[in-house]
Formats: sequence, C-alpha cells, structure tokens
Amino acid sequence: MEKIKIKTETIDLGQLLKWGNLVSTGGEAKAVINEKRVKVNGEVETQRAKTLKPGDIVEFEGQKYKVVAS
Repeated sequence: MEKIKIKTETIDLGQLLKWGNLVSTGGEAKAVINEKRVKVNGEVETQRAKTLKPGDIVEFEGQKYKVVAS
C-alpha cells in the first residue's frame, strides 16, 4: 500500500487524486469519481468533495493508497 502525504488536516477526494498524481486534472478526477472507479475505506465514493483525513484508504485502479500526515 502506497502512502500519500498531505500537509493539511484534511483534503478533498478530488484534490487528493491530483495531489497524489493519480490523475492529471480536476476534470479527470471528477470523471473517475462519477464513473464509480474510486473507493474510500472500502466503499464506492461518488462525492468529489468527500473530506479525507489521515488514516483513510483510497482505492483506485486496483491500488490502495493510505492518507498520512506529513
């Protein structure tokens, strides 16, 4: 499981996908979330503005990423 370090207390799902270089643009983040290709803590997530915090697990393209504080 890879780790994505954030510098803030929380981060929106769409921002995390861009910050972690999982997608290139905000539009791409919106598309993959709307296509139900992203899970948060094991559940399909359809809200781009879903607030994530350290300890949350994001699944995308068969990989898992843990949100951690830097």
